[in-house]
Amino acid sequence: MQAYFWVKTLHVVFVVAWMAAVFYLPRILVNLAESAGQPEVQARLVLMGRRLYRFGHMMFGIALVLGLVLWLGYRFIPDFPTMVGPGSGWLHAKLALVVLVLAHYVVSGRWLKRVARGGALPSGRALRWFNELPVLGLVVIVYLVLAKPF
Repeated sequence: MQAYFWVKTLHVVFVVAWMAAVFYLPRILVNLAESAGQPEVQARLVLMGRRLYRFGHMMFGIALVLGLVLWLGYRFIPDFPTMVGPGSGWLHAKLALVVLVLAHYVVSGRWLKRVARGGALPSGRALRWFNELPVLGLVVIVYLVLAKPF
């Protein structure tokens, strides 16, 4: 049982680190959209965005591996609790939302790469709205994990 809590703790830590990147990368895109005509500022923001995007991918990868251990660890680790079985519909809903948040993150990364190649971004206002979407996803994900409503 001790292994379960360590895996769960590390999973939550790496999810928090990934969510920091998910929240901040669109903000960098807003700043890029609003710094048109300032090549030095844009170059710095693109560099920051690339590093953050890479960091976020690493954090997601580690969180994913730890999440898989939480999900399927009962098959390999003695006394490891399982989340698989009746009443785990919340887990499927959570995973679907995680996929949507990941898609949001990938879109952010593609927009960043487009800017680095000299392409255009959506307006700063549109990017601000885009920046708020993962917050809603996170709220529902946390509710599903804590309440396990179905």
